[in-house]
Amino acid sequence: MEPKSARLFDSHAHLDDERFDGDREALIESLPDNGVGYVINAGADLESSRAGIDIAARWPHVYAAAGVHPHDAKELDESGIETLREMLQGPKVVAVGEIGLDYHYDYSPREKQRYWFERQLALAQEISKPVIIHSREATEDTLSVLKKYARYGVWGVVHAFSGSVETAEIVLNMGLMIGIGGTVTFKNAVKPVEVAGKVPMDRLLIETDCPYLTPAPHRGKRNEPAYVGYVAEKIAEIRGIPVEDVIRVTYDNACRLYGIDGENE
Repeated sequence: MEPKSARLFDSHAHLDDERFDGDREALIESLPDNGVGYVINAGADLESSRAGIDIAARWPHVYAAAGVHPHDAKELDESGIETLREMLQGPKVVAVGEIGLDYHYDYSPREKQRYWFERQLALAQEISKPVIIHSREATEDTLSVLKKYARYGVWGVVHAFSGSVETAEIVLNMGLMIGIGGTVTFKNAVKPVEVAGKVPMDRLLIETDCPYLTPAPHRGKRNEPAYVGYVAEKIAEIRGIPVEDVIRVTYDNACRLYGIDGENE
């Protein structure tokens, strides 16, 4: 994969993850030379949200999201919500996330997941920030909660989307975007391929979720923001359009969602 002249936007990464401890600075500094214009570093708990904000403060091409993942919902309380509120006032903190529901692992009780998911959606509505949604094996409850808050103007993206085309249509009708990651390149991928071919281009984001979900041909290795180019290439192949079009449109979409002036790099 050669760097493209258009700029890639990795809309979901975890550069604070310990798997980047050995080369984090060098990797982040190399991203512009590898065609990456911007990265959103998503928080998973208060500690990682703070770490992501610190990273964003150091590099102009990294922005941060702050939120508590459903895995850690059991640890959240109202004091944590106030901490998030404070973090979200930062100049480079552009979203609440990642938040949502995960019924695959159930690391937190489901009732706590739902409660703190709603609480963080209410916070996003209050401070007028977009949300980054995680949903795994929890489609019915995720949609039920989102429908409630979409009425109050909550907007954002369902990241690493793994649902059906029908579910994607419901999400889109609520005004949300769809994030497609490395799973679309997997050999036996079905739903991600179908969704990537049908989502309106102006509602599509691309992402890595690095260091996870590494796309082909690097499966089994650590994922990196520059590998979002493989996602763009696969979507271009699925849709039968130039990869430059996918890169350009998803870049513009992410800048619009997160309120970033992509012309002022």
